Amino acid sequence: MTKRCIILLGGSFDPVHVGHVELGKYFCRLFNTNELRLIPAGNPWQKPLLKATPKQRIAMLECAFEPLGFSFTIDSQEIDRPGATYTIDTLRSIRHEVGPDVSLIFLMGADQLLRLDTWHNWRQLFDLTNIAVSARPGFSNSLALIPKAIADEFSRRFAAPEKIISTPAGLTYLATDLQINVSATEIRAALQNNQSPAALVPAPVLSYIKENNLYKN
Repeated sequence: MTKRCIILLGGSFDPVHVGHVELGKYFCRLFNTNELRLIPAGNPWQKPLLKATPKQRIAMLECAFEPLGFSFTIDSQEIDRPGATYTIDTLRSIRHEVGPDVSLIFLMGADQLLRLDTWHNWRQLFDLTNIAVSARPGFSNSLALIPKAIADEFSRRFAAPEKIISTPAGLTYLATDLQINVSATEIRAALQNNQSPAALVPAPVLSYIKENNLYKN
């Protein structure tokens, strides 16, 4: 019997861009699962106010991922939760929902890994989920650029995809052959200046942005 494995991709998605899509596709293939859960942020405590509304960000996720033809769900719990949202609370909720045996794999970018020790109760994340990280151009897979506490915690948990699939939580993976360098800030700036970031945003999402006059000011 194949063990159930769920990929978790959270983010502001303000807007959804090709980096999000490539991240989801790559790790679903790597971990041989078609269960992808997208988690749009509510009021993330480390980021400024979001530009698009929750409804618009969910619509952009649907525009971006529906054409791909694999199963995904949108988990709106962070949007529905009042006040600041913390990843640890989201993961506790998901773990409670799916039970102790399902392999959860939380995705993050290299920039998030560099700041992981600023996340609320960051060490407890490993009790709830596995963590897979995508590198970015210039990111060293030696972990030399990462604060020592994070590097030590992350490196001692390194495992092969096959092991992670069969383990509910506590392991890590660094994808050095997936290098994503897309900035939502740059995309919003381009749109504000009436430039078209067509190479950075999935076509259905760009159409939605234009139809709804998003990021004009």
